Amino acid sequence: MTLHEQLQQDAKEAMRARDGVRLTTLRSLLSAFTNELVATKRKPNELLPDADAQKVIKRAVNQRKDSIQQFTQGGREDLVATEQAELVILEAYLPQTMSRADIKVIAEAKQAELGITDKAKAGMLMGAIIKATNGAADGADVKAVVDGLFS
Repeated sequence: MTLHEQLQQDAKEAMRARDGVRLTTLRSLLSAFTNELVATKRKPNELLPDADAQKVIKRAVNQRKDSIQQFTQGGREDLVATEQAELVILEAYLPQTMSRADIKVIAEAKQAELGITDKAKAGMLMGAIIKATNGAADGADVKAVVDGLFS
């Protein structure tokens, strides 16, 4: 079963269970899947491949994190709670991210392989690390590890 099919099934179950937050979040995500299909000139009723589905979910997770930050700064704790609940639901559909310790091992290997010794080429190192982890590492964690290597 693909991720897209799993989400459709989970949305049906959330509807039966009358779980409003979960249902709203999953419907929003399924809508984003349809938008992605249309944007890539495919039929809206096709199933999105798992790799593309994960990209859409990551985008939704990043939107929720940004919203949480903005609402916290604005003092809107009621909206923060809603966004956090949606974030938990969305993160359940993403693969487990790598720990900073695992990222550091890869970062040190890539730094030695590429011969990067100064912070001016930190962006190139970050790109190499993200490519080596196949998207399993969070970009913020990679940035923190790279910054730690040069400090």
